[in-house]
Amino acid sequence: MKIGIDLGGTKTEGILIESSGKELKRERIKTEKNYDGTINGILSIIKNFENSFGVVESIGIGMPGAISADTALIKNANSIWLNGKPLKKDLEKILNRKINLENDANCFALSEAVDGGGKGFKVVFGVIIGTGTGGGIVIDHKVLQGRNNIGGEWGHVTLPNRSDDEKKYVKHCYCGKNGCMETYISGPGFASTFNLRFNKDYDSHKILEGFKENDPDCIFALEQYTDHLARGLSLVCNILDPDVIVLGGGMSNIDFIYENIDDALKKYVFTDTLHTKVVKNVHGDSSGVRGAAWLS
Repeated sequence: MKIGIDLGGTKTEGILIESSGKELKRERIKTEKNYDGTINGILSIIKNFENSFGVVESIGIGMPGAISADTALIKNANSIWLNGKPLKKDLEKILNRKINLENDANCFALSEAVDGGGKGFKVVFGVIIGTGTGGGIVIDHKVLQGRNNIGGEWGHVTLPNRSDDEKKYVKHCYCGKNGCMETYISGPGFASTFNLRFNKDYDSHKILEGFKENDPDCIFALEQYTDHLARGLSLVCNILDPDVIVLGGGMSNIDFIYENIDDALKKYVFTDTLHTKVVKNVHGDSSGVRGAAWLS
């Protein structure tokens, strides 16, 4: 059996699966926005599972950010109370067993590579476009972390070929830089660029409702969003050249993306023929937690 835990900013979800992938039990709790509360939440899920099924040696946790290769402390997490903390070390000490800790986008990519939208492909790039923007690289069902543990972090590269107009209608990224992909194509980023341009106060859901009602501003916003997404993914294609790109997160549920992304990508990728597929995830919100379980 394997336990997977998806540590999110608002909820923490755990899953217990068999090695075949069959789900045995699942639990979701609210994430406490402090370090001790977060640890206690993780421990409560593990205890709940093990009270029903006995001790489980394989435990994987997906979380925002990464473990620094130099300090073993958490870095780059938008759940900022985790940054600078020895989360892996603390959990292993309490549980007295090995814990596999991995970036949540890497867990998403692994889940979809094993038995999701990337099943059967060698090189899978998993994309998170939700509250934030992240990515993960999986080759032959193995996560490619990179030397600095930032493999796949395309959300913090600058939108390619930004026009003066695009520079005007965007907020600075929480990472301190300006022009990050996350500030354009995350859910909040999509809404923010729309509101700055049109002086409105819409969230992403209201923009999509406007699109369905043929609101010209909302139509423009979604067409621009798809173009921004394609421009960012063209960098991934030019450098990694994956077999498939699997989209996840709340923004991945927009049908318009899949109807138009292939043609948009072809305009920017450095190739005469583009065979890389852009597909929707299979496991939805469960991809992160299933990927955490597949870490070992």
